[in-house]
Amino acid sequence: MSAESRFPWMTMVGVLVVATGLELFPPLKLVRSETCALSPHHAGMVFPVERIDPEWICLLQPIIDNYTTVTTVGPVRAAMSESMYHYLLDHPPVATLLIGRLELGLYKSEERGPDRFWGSDGEGTQGIVQLVYKDRTARLYYLEGSHNSRVLPDVTGKAVVLFRMKPVVEPNGAEAMDSTVVSYTKLDNRILSGLVSLMRPLIGGVVTGKLRKGAETVNRLGLVMRQHPERVLSQAMDLPALSDRDVDFLKQSLGGADDFSRTGRPNGPTP
Repeated sequence: MSAESRFPWMTMVGVLVVATGLELFPPLKLVRSETCALSPHHAGMVFPVERIDPEWICLLQPIIDNYTTVTTVGPVRAAMSESMYHYLLDHPPVATLLIGRLELGLYKSEERGPDRFWGSDGEGTQGIVQLVYKDRTARLYYLEGSHNSRVLPDVTGKAVVLFRMKPVVEPNGAEAMDSTVVSYTKLDNRILSGLVSLMRPLIGGVVTGKLRKGAETVNRLGLVMRQHPERVLSQAMDLPALSDRDVDFLKQSLGGADDFSRTGRPNGPTP
């Protein structure tokens, strides 16, 4: 439940996702790497597993086939555009820095290599997240992490997290993203795994709660971006500032580029 618990961070980081239609994908079949195979069907959704690097198949299959718990959350909505949503998914440290400075949560993350990040939810769960596959509507992640709490101390595990996402337009005309998350978690501790029939309600409740909290945090970040873009830009440029690339993207996306270029200050009052 470690990896599962810590993957709320992923959800927050941009994790939040549902599909834009199965017709986008070619005929579905099992992907095979020697003796390993992955099904494309998960929680009533179809994923393009035939596009996953075959080297990953044998690592992911045992987790999915022999999971301790499986959890599905969604669809959930994030109040942000598709471009912003994808950018935060691709740049977790940007999301966590803004969430922290805006006092929306305790999440932290650091880049640890190509498409590889360390993350913590600030509540006893942490680990490494590796992006395995992505396209416009789907993502798949591999996680290894640990969880420590009074109820479940010093638990470690691995997880496979699948996301589906699609852009939507809200009744007021604002852009948003709907997403669904499917998580397969396998505990490292055999004793705990053996007690899963007794512990499943507890473990499932913790995982679901953390996922929903992550999703709510992302949505709150999106609402602040909509309502107070100047505040978000100000926090992004506060020292130590985000990279020039990240700041430029936020300026363009939040509509504050011209004012910042002229004055270096946000436009409008900051609450």
